[in-house]
Amino acid sequence: MRKQWIYFIGLVVLGVALSVSDSSAQRTSKPIDNIVEKEHVSNKKPVPYPSLREADILWSKRVWRIIDLRERMNLPLYYPITPKDDRYSLISILLYGIQHEGLPVYSINDDEFKIPISYEMVNERMGATDEVSEIFNPETNLYEEVTYTREVRVEEVKQIMVKEVWFFDRNYSRMDVRIIGLCPIREYVDENGEVVRRQTFWINYPEARNLLARYEVFNAGNDAQRRSFDDIFIKRYFGSYIVQEANMYDNRSIESYAVGVDARLESERIKNEIFNFEHDLWEF
Repeated sequence: MRKQWIYFIGLVVLGVALSVSDSSAQRTSKPIDNIVEKEHVSNKKPVPYPSLREADILWSKRVWRIIDLRERMNLPLYYPITPKDDRYSLISILLYGIQHEGLPVYSINDDEFKIPISYEMVNERMGATDEVSEIFNPETNLYEEVTYTREVRVEEVKQIMVKEVWFFDRNYSRMDVRIIGLCPIREYVDENGEVVRRQTFWINYPEARNLLARYEVFNAGNDAQRRSFDDIFIKRYFGSYIVQEANMYDNRSIESYAVGVDARLESERIKNEIFNFEHDLWEF
């Protein structure tokens, strides 16, 4: 009988201890803005490319295309302007990687990634420059020069130029594409009231994949299935149009020899040329 009482008292003490432990854990744990705790994705890695040798490339074409972030399909790359709920815009992620993770960045004068530039130069290209303004001082009754630094305005980045290579892989018998680089393009109104379009810097895409794979993009169709920025580019979840192809005329852009509808038709011609090459390899 005595052993039963000891066993009963032990169970009561254990129950009280567990109850205190649970209540303490509830007090110390932070509330979550969801029905379940979200899996941590900061260590997510990009999916490796399939192996590729130079001998496997039967045909290739290098093109440059523009992703207009104002198009509805591309809005997830543009928003949010201000980081919200662990969500960031594409340009915010790139600037963070350059400043805090040592992501290499290259000059706009050479899209072959041979001329690196500093973070300070990136800020200058993004509009964070020192400006001098004259302000009237009522105490001295004189105008005084005041220097201030403009902030980087990520909302001014309205387009992304993509440099990529399309190629036919004879090993897998398919057409494939690899993105080589990204170049954010600013559009802003200058002091004269004119709209200025300005390339900022080049990022080598393979060097940025580890960064882009760790951040999610809003999925309007399903909150439970978010894609990473790397998924967006690798799986081609974006709208774009071709503005340049590799050619013997110093890789001139389409706008240098065609405008308006003619430029768009030339863009479609290049796209169809890529499609038709693979299509013409097969007989039905």
